[in-house]
Amino acid sequence: MKVAPTLEGGLRIDPETAEDWHVLRAILIDAIGHDTDLATRLGGMVTDERVAEDWRDFVVPDLRESFADDLNQIQAAIETAAAFPKDGESPIWITRDDAFSWYSALNQARLALEETYGFGPDPESDPSNLQPVRHEALLRSQFYCALQSFLLQHAL
Repeated sequence: MKVAPTLEGGLRIDPETAEDWHVLRAILIDAIGHDTDLATRLGGMVTDERVAEDWRDFVVPDLRESFADDLNQIQAAIETAAAFPKDGESPIWITRDDAFSWYSALNQARLALEETYGFGPDPESDPSNLQPVRHEALLRSQFYCALQSFLLQHAL
């Protein structure tokens, strides 16, 4: 997979293999891979009962909708590029207008992976010590982080 900045201030992603498409689609799978959605999990962190109920009633639904909108936008971009290749290529274009949604979706995926696998500064996060499923999750998390860095440098 190639990722490059555009002259307009965005990114172009060129998936080259089936594995590249799998990694891109995994953003969505990782982001929604929990029984409880991220908005609810974040809302659960508000423990002050004076504000917790208002947070759950007013903030969580808006967060949930915003997170879902970002994921839907990313899914549409990925599937459109996969379904309608041009000249044998299927680039995914991330414009400045799309960059925040991509950043959000990648962040949702990274948070979910971290919550599931607890990579952090754990010495067992050394890829040579990991079981295959955990190793693949670590590699995806690192890719998502790198893509977020490209977004920050070139699109946000």
